[in-house]
Amino acid sequence: MLKDATSFDFIKYLATGNGSDRLPSLQELSAEHGVSISVLREQLQVARALGFVEVRPRTGIKRLPYTFAPAVRESLFYAIDRDQAAFASFSDVRRHLERVYWFEAANRLTAEDVAHLRSLVKRAEEMLKGEPIRVPHAEHRELHLAIYQHLQNPFVIGLLEAYWEAYEQVGLNLYTGLEYQLHVWDSHHQIVEAIAEKDFVRGHQLLVGHFDLIDKRSE
Repeated sequence: MLKDATSFDFIKYLATGNGSDRLPSLQELSAEHGVSISVLREQLQVARALGFVEVRPRTGIKRLPYTFAPAVRESLFYAIDRDQAAFASFSDVRRHLERVYWFEAANRLTAEDVAHLRSLVKRAEEMLKGEPIRVPHAEHRELHLAIYQHLQNPFVIGLLEAYWEAYEQVGLNLYTGLEYQLHVWDSHHQIVEAIAEKDFVRGHQLLVGHFDLIDKRSE
C-alpha cells in the first residue's frame, strides 16, 4: 500500500541513507518505501534544484558533493525578480565576506594559484587592448573565486558563487567603458602582486579600494 506524500522525505533519505552515491531508481524506492513514483519525482525535482543530486539516463540518480550555491541562487534570483534593489543588498554581503575572509583565503594560496591569478590578469589586459575590445567578465569572476577557493567553508563559497551568477543575471557583465575596465584590472593586477609578495595587509587595502571603485560606478 502506498503511503501519503509526507511519509517519506527524499532529501532526508539522501542525507542519512546508505553511503553509496549511486541511489536506487524511483521504481526501487517506491517499492521499498511504499511511496508513489509521482511523489518521489516531485521530491527528486526539489533535490535537483538544490544541487543535491544529478540524474542521467545511463547512470541514474547520483548524490553530489554538498554545495550551498544552488539554494542561495534560487532564493536570490527570486528576490531580484521581485526587486532589482535586492542585488545591491546582496553585493554588500559579498563585499563584507571577501574583506573578512581575505587573510585566511590569501594565506592558503599556493605558488600555482598565484601563477593562475597572474595568467587571468594577463589575459584580461590583452582582451582590453585587443581589436575589438572584449570585456573580461569570465576572468573577473574566476579571479575573485580563485582567491577564496581554498576556504574550508561551503557556505562562504556558495554565497560568493551565487553572487557571480546574480551579477550576470542583472547584466553587470556588459560593457561599462574602457576607462573603468582598465582601472578595475589595474586594481586586480596590484592585488595579485601583493598576494605574490605575501603582503596580505596591502592586498587587503587594495581590495577595499577595489570595492570603493565599484561603489563609485553605482553612484
